[in-house]
Amino acid sequence: MASTGEPSKGESAPSAPLTLAQLAELAGVSTATVSKVINGRSEVGPATRALVEKLIKEHGYRRQRRRIKPASLIEVVFHELAGDYPIEVVKGVQRVAWAHGLSVVVSELGGRHIPEPKWIGDLLTRRPTGVITVFSGPTDEQRVRLVNQEIPLVVLDPAGNPGRGVPSVAATNWSGGLEATRHLLELGHRRIAMITGPAFALSSRARLDGYRAALDAAGVPVDPELIRQGRFQIEDGVTHTHALMKLPDPPTAIFAANDGQAIGVYHAAHELRLRVPDDLSVIGFDDMPVWRWAQPPLTTINQPLSEMGATAAAMLISLARREPLQQSRVELSTELVVRQSTAAPRS
Repeated sequence: MASTGEPSKGESAPSAPLTLAQLAELAGVSTATVSKVINGRSEVGPATRALVEKLIKEHGYRRQRRRIKPASLIEVVFHELAGDYPIEVVKGVQRVAWAHGLSVVVSELGGRHIPEPKWIGDLLTRRPTGVITVFSGPTDEQRVRLVNQEIPLVVLDPAGNPGRGVPSVAATNWSGGLEATRHLLELGHRRIAMITGPAFALSSRARLDGYRAALDAAGVPVDPELIRQGRFQIEDGVTHTHALMKLPDPPTAIFAANDGQAIGVYHAAHELRLRVPDDLSVIGFDDMPVWRWAQPPLTTINQPLSEMGATAAAMLISLARREPLQQSRVELSTELVVRQSTAAPRS
């Protein structure tokens, strides 16, 4: 029997995406208001915007056939522009962007890990080919607005859960924490302290978990007094090293969750008249070029920030071309780099 093309009894027909007029009718607003929401205009009340975005999320939106051409640029958004970390990331993004005839625009969130409301309006005005957020990420509402405008998003080194279906690029932070601690254990250290990053950061928690796993595998109990929470800042290394070295049984080695904190440990060791590595071994995480010139040169875990940037840019360009990604969550390998800041403890 030939099909009539109509749904059978009890079977609902798949809903087609709604037009501008249909969305306006459902929301009880004008088509102009719906258009403002879709185009990221600011002059719409939050309740109306939330309703329209909810309807779009539930039903979809039937777009005009002529797609607005985006600007030939990739926007890279950092929570903070400080140190070598953003420079290394931008180098990788820029290498791939230039190869595809795209420019790179860099913006900063003033230390915030979630963009403020004004950010999305400004970004939609620029209408880039795509957005890479670094150690930060947009809210659910902001992600919906990017989707509505067909602006792809990739999260690099996500501070938290990047969101369902959002592509991300990170490093093997757990393995890096494991290798850093294992290196110190193999040198003979048993009192190994760790200065972590902020508790909300996925990378920080993974590095701490790697540290604990290495101690557990070696049969060394984890001493909570030797774990100090930092913020990935140089002063964390200074402050926590002073406190750690005042313990009745101080550490013989410190694993800092990034190179900046490790240099803070160096400063504190100098103030305490301790020699690195004779009196205290120090290992960092990142392998920033500038710290290779520290005295002594810093043993660290190489995090391939430039390659992470290049990978994120390549993923973004594929998404902009509507090409499927081979992987939506990518982790690039870390590697132990042994220099002169670690040695066997004094017997």
